[in-house]
Amino acid sequence: MLEHIIEWCLPTIISAIELVGIFVVTVSAIKAFAHYLSDAFRKNTKHAIKFELANGLATGLEFKMAAEILKTVLVRDFNELLILGCIILLRALLSFMIHVEMKSGEHE
Repeated sequence: MLEHIIEWCLPTIISAIELVGIFVVTVSAIKAFAHYLSDAFRKNTKHAIKFELANGLATGLEFKMAAEILKTVLVRDFNELLILGCIILLRALLSFMIHVEMKSGEHE
């Protein structure tokens, strides 16, 4: 009974979490671009555009990884688990690289 409920509602939850991640990345990119344009036309304003965008990307990736972790509940065979593991590993590596970039940007 519980397994059927999970199989029924989990794909919707996963999709919603992935949409949140996409929304976070999109809003962060638009906001960073708006600040870039603002800085291009004004001389005295300085936004931390690189940090702002990296922070949004990292947050969006965290949502995407959360969705991937939830997908592990629905895995049926080893090949699906292997593909899912590779996706999680790549997203974790991307997240780590973004955090390293953010740390190096703080020292500048």
